[in-house]
Amino acid sequence: MSGYHLCQVKKARHPYYIESISTNIFTIEELCFYLQKNIYLIDETIINEKLLDWIRDELGLVRLYRKLYEQLEKGEGIGSFILPIFKEIGYLSHEEFKELQDKIREIEIQPDDLRRKLKADYLVEYKMYNNALHEYYQILKDKGPGKMGESFYAAVWSNMAAAYSRLFLFEEAADCLWKSYETVRSSETYRRYLITLPLFMSRADYEKKLLELKIPKVQREKVEAAAKEARNVEDIAERQEEEAWTEIRSFLEEEKQAYHKSTCVS
Repeated sequence: MSGYHLCQVKKARHPYYIESISTNIFTIEELCFYLQKNIYLIDETIINEKLLDWIRDELGLVRLYRKLYEQLEKGEGIGSFILPIFKEIGYLSHEEFKELQDKIREIEIQPDDLRRKLKADYLVEYKMYNNALHEYYQILKDKGPGKMGESFYAAVWSNMAAAYSRLFLFEEAADCLWKSYETVRSSETYRRYLITLPLFMSRADYEKKLLELKIPKVQREKVEAAAKEARNVEDIAERQEEEAWTEIRSFLEEEKQAYHKSTCVS
């Protein structure tokens, strides 16, 4: 179902706080939107008694509360818990509901490490970098022989590097990239590692490191150019993000004023 979803149930006076992405929700429609778009983020911060109490007390959905409470006590899969929420207000079309069911079945048979990585990747998209790093570290901590293959764990290290970079922790990012490279010898990972070095090293330390790695002069020049470009891209991205939020805030303010104007009684 595309477009807008008009609220069919009253708005909560007190929001439910979704810990994983630090977000408040006020309606069942917002809850459905979150569940549909963030299936890999569904964890104990959603599937718990606190949510059920909120559904009962704030939204007044007593029947749904009882149904979900039964599913929670049974401890079955996430599908048994979340699908009744969508059914309550007919949030999804028949085709969308079937697609979601198939997606849930697919997730429930995936290896734990893969699900955890996808969850961490989602958290990076939400800019919850510390939460994502925690998930990545748990994967590596629980790593066992024959679990997922070396390429998978190299990708985890690489994604950790990206999260650290967004936090401007470039030294930690470089360490992760090197560990990724040690796991699987990827030329792209090695290039990213070299580009990251000048973002935190002094010129002298950087030159010393390149000598240790025996980097040819031609390649060194390319790395330095790429590092300079990386700094510029970071600056541009920050400016664009701030401009985007300014536009969004302006749009929301205009819509709010228009709404108040349309609801005024003359």
